[in-house]
Amino acid sequence: MVDQAFLAPTRFVDSDHPDVVAFARDVAGDAKDDRERASRLFIAVRERLRYDPYSISVDPEEYRASTILRRERAYCIPKAVLLCAASRAAGIPARLGFADVKNHLASEKLLRTLGTDLFAFHGYVEMWIDGRPVKATPAFNAALCERFGVPALELDGEHDAMMQPFDGQGRRYMEYLRDRGLHLDLPLEEILATFASLYGHARPPERDEAFHD
Repeated sequence: MVDQAFLAPTRFVDSDHPDVVAFARDVAGDAKDDRERASRLFIAVRERLRYDPYSISVDPEEYRASTILRRERAYCIPKAVLLCAASRAAGIPARLGFADVKNHLASEKLLRTLGTDLFAFHGYVEMWIDGRPVKATPAFNAALCERFGVPALELDGEHDAMMQPFDGQGRRYMEYLRDRGLHLDLPLEEILATFASLYGHARPPERDEAFHD
């Protein structure tokens, strides 16, 4: 039996906020089952927020699901927070998950800026569907995937929807290096401390320093 804490609102996963509740209802309120609800919510979060690594913030308010809903772009962690909150609001038990990854298709500018090819705390969501956990990351919107020749992830409610090891041309893409565990709420302090330690800063450079080519 799934712990009821997987459905409860938290500081950042504020699934009881009226805006989050309305979002979940509008997206998936008439879905026939949890698989369809999960798939609709996944696509909605994937596409609603354009993936943007420049949007990293140290302001805790920017990591609340209700605040994220008002944004047009975000990186993987806020997008995971929103999907987790919307899932709980729709009655689907969910937790946040994190992993350190290596993106083999990352631009040279991004690698030079970070000073490492390690991307810490890549965010995803563990959703409990039909009594079993399914992992999904809504980070990269379809337009971005098309640009880099990677199929956009889809969630069928049965299989994990995690970053692929190879792109559409057979090139190495995403490599999962370290599991940082599952969390009922966002461990923001630990995340920002890791960013500061690993990259030398918690904030990314300004846009004119360019992550992408």
